[in-house]
Amino acid sequence: MKIKQFGAALVAATILATSVPVAADLTFPMLSYRTGPYGPNGAEFADGYADYFTLLNERDGGIGGAKILTPECETAYNTAKGVECYESTKEGALVYQPLSTGITYQLIPKVTADDIPMHTMGYGRTSAANGKVFSHVFNYPANYWDGASVIIKHISDEEKGDLKGKKISLVYHNSAYGKEPIRTLEELAKKHGYVLTLIPVDHPGQEQKSQWLQLRRDRPDYIIMYGWGVMNQVAIKEATNIRFDMSKFIGIWWSGSENDVLPAGDKANGYKAVTFHGVGDNYPIFDELKKFVKDAGKAAGDGSNLGTALYNRGMYAAMLAAEAAANAQKIHSTKDLTGAQMRDGMESLKIDQDRMKALGLEGFGPEINVTCANHGGPGLGAIQQWDAKAKKWSLITDFVESDRSVIDPLIAEDSAAYAKENSIKERDCK
Repeated sequence: MKIKQFGAALVAATILATSVPVAADLTFPMLSYRTGPYGPNGAEFADGYADYFTLLNERDGGIGGAKILTPECETAYNTAKGVECYESTKEGALVYQPLSTGITYQLIPKVTADDIPMHTMGYGRTSAANGKVFSHVFNYPANYWDGASVIIKHISDEEKGDLKGKKISLVYHNSAYGKEPIRTLEELAKKHGYVLTLIPVDHPGQEQKSQWLQLRRDRPDYIIMYGWGVMNQVAIKEATNIRFDMSKFIGIWWSGSENDVLPAGDKANGYKAVTFHGVGDNYPIFDELKKFVKDAGKAAGDGSNLGTALYNRGMYAAMLAAEAAANAQKIHSTKDLTGAQMRDGMESLKIDQDRMKALGLEGFGPEINVTCANHGGPGLGAIQQWDAKAKKWSLITDFVESDRSVIDPLIAEDSAAYAKENSIKERDCK
């Protein structure tokens, strides 16, 4: 009798336990790199990304009542390792942000097949902005071609609208990343009449003597740089050695961090870079990060990077992911999400300045309105400039639109070629 009663009680307890809802967890894997030649830059981005999600957990209890998990896998900026990290972390993953164009190219078919979205904010395959072809890849709010166009617009403004005969050199990381802007700059050269010279730099970029000997001979009017990590530091030092006017040396956003300019000291003063988000820590969100994360001893790093260019970018990437997750929860009326549901939240993401203000980030970035056809966002960029004495970046322009008359046809052409090569039928976004 006692055995029967015990068995009945055990069954009842089991039924009760299985009927209690299990708390949902939202998983945002981090394919980070804190080691290797690009480690210092990758670490700052990863810290900003992790700290924002920690803030949401500590202050808000997560997103929509669901706690956030951020499992981290070290890629060392190695494409093969990045793919391994993806395969080992994809169970339950909501979105991937690999912070590597090489890894991105390898993951595009994988995330599409696995029904998991990927956000390559300001990097990756630029034509992924065409959502009709790339259903699971997003690169809002701006891409490499937007950045190149905004830089040319700035140079044109500096030259009072006349670029005919001007010599512009592109110093670029000799990889898929560095080669991304070449076609755009070539098309813009046809339109504006400037002369473009291409100067590749092999990974990791520590040896650039021959490139800068050529630049000293060529005497370009402006230099554009698509570099990363130590390559940027060396290039900026070499530019100062040939006494190049730093106000005419302009980097893409991956060549515009404190790590790039500080080694050159005062000589880096005036160097510029394009950006798609705000600079510094003069935004209310940083008070929250200090209170709930840094001062609470929960920062991913030592807490010293708050407000740096790459920390801000990681934080911004996390914010956009969190907003998309909250949007997906509303769409599907559930706290727990799948990758497919997260994709829906990303594809209908709308963030206006009222929302940015509510997030403590008023004016930090442009308004975003993602659609089925447009996964690339508004394509705006602003120019930031380095003040070596103050050791800080300042925005010297407003956010301006890239040249859609050049970029949109290039996106259509490249995405159509990808669709044909991979037998992809364009989605009907009507």
